[in-house]
Amino acid sequence: MKRFMTTRAAALALAAAGAFAVAQDVAAQANEIFIPVLVYRTGPYAPNGAPWADGFVDYIKLVNERDGGVNGVKLAYEECEHGYATDRGVECYERLKSRKGVAVNPLSTGITYALTDKVPNDKIVLFSTGYGRADSVDGSVFPWNFPLLGTYWDAADMLVQHVKKLGSLKGKKIALVYHDSPYGKEPIKMLEELSKTEGYQLLLLPVTHPGVEQKATWLQIRQQRPDYVFLWGWGVMNSTAIKEAIAVAYPRGQMFGVWWSSAEPDVIPAEQAAKGYNGITLGHSSEKGLPVHKDMIKYLYDKGKGTAANKDEVGNVLYNRGMISAMLTIESIKTAQGKFGKRPVTGEEVRWGAEHLSMDAAKIKALGFGDTVQPLKTSCRDHSGVHRGRIHTWDGHQWSYTSDWIDADMKFERPIIESSAKAYAAEKKITPRDCSKEG
Repeated sequence: MKRFMTTRAAALALAAAGAFAVAQDVAAQANEIFIPVLVYRTGPYAPNGAPWADGFVDYIKLVNERDGGVNGVKLAYEECEHGYATDRGVECYERLKSRKGVAVNPLSTGITYALTDKVPNDKIVLFSTGYGRADSVDGSVFPWNFPLLGTYWDAADMLVQHVKKLGSLKGKKIALVYHDSPYGKEPIKMLEELSKTEGYQLLLLPVTHPGVEQKATWLQIRQQRPDYVFLWGWGVMNSTAIKEAIAVAYPRGQMFGVWWSSAEPDVIPAEQAAKGYNGITLGHSSEKGLPVHKDMIKYLYDKGKGTAANKDEVGNVLYNRGMISAMLTIESIKTAQGKFGKRPVTGEEVRWGAEHLSMDAAKIKALGFGDTVQPLKTSCRDHSGVHRGRIHTWDGHQWSYTSDWIDADMKFERPIIESSAKAYAAEKKITPRDCSKEG
């Protein structure tokens, strides 16, 4: 009997300890804001996906370590690996949404398309910073989508503007070498519309996933000799394209990548032969040594808490982009707290914050980002906030800016955005919001 009582007491103690641990976990979750982090650190897209993820996670860690969270509320996150596969990305989202995440940034246009119909019901903000649906700029139809900083239609317009400055485009050829996916197909509509006004011939050259076999594509380019090649690739597709361009003697100076095709992993494999290759930036390049970078080293890497394998990665193009994406997510949370209280905010409240982001140059500088992020202001009508970039060029060792700022022509682009959003609303039976009534 005594042995039974002892065993029973031990069981009760364990149960009590377990209940206490659960209670502690619930209490901790009640005073935190959860951000699911969808990543791909493996597979053919890892060379580009991993540094973005490192920058994104490091900024969350930095805010917790340096600031104690957001207005006293700690940020929690969990990574889920999807390998850039849309079905696995949706699975990650479904698994993590139970933790009451407020916002998700999947770094995939395909996953963004798949989640667009889900997030309104789940009340989770869908950030697609520099990617996703271009028509989701229209917040009257897409209240939960935020393609912050720019879309692929912006990028296409800015690239055409830039090459037009080099000479009239009438009668010339522009080849789009693109990843045969929703991502790669996004700029086609804008490039087709611009071809009508600028008079160039558009050659569409899709590349099958993952993009390591492009010989037939570049043989076509050698035969057609387009005046410019726009590259809309990702992962190993980009470095492969540059190597194939070298093989057919296509001038790198006449090649322009979108911002996901002009980072260090895209050019370093080709070494010096990539010299002269260009890309449109998402406002930033491979700036290093900014105040925010110095804080990363001080608060994370000097303490062995950094995410990247090597602290030299801090400040590279894609690391910066992940860091900026996390910063914009957190600034949306702060904006929500400014209205709803300095507490754990809900997804609906963060949606309001994302739609009322207002960041001037002074605020961006105070955050330690210099001019790598352009001043932006979102609204119901404009979920992007800013539509500008600049060209940077690889000199064989590093990226350097080679153009002034280029603003997308929103007078030309806006009617196309609204027409596409209106068609989506009709298809999905959505009643657009009246943006004139949104405060």
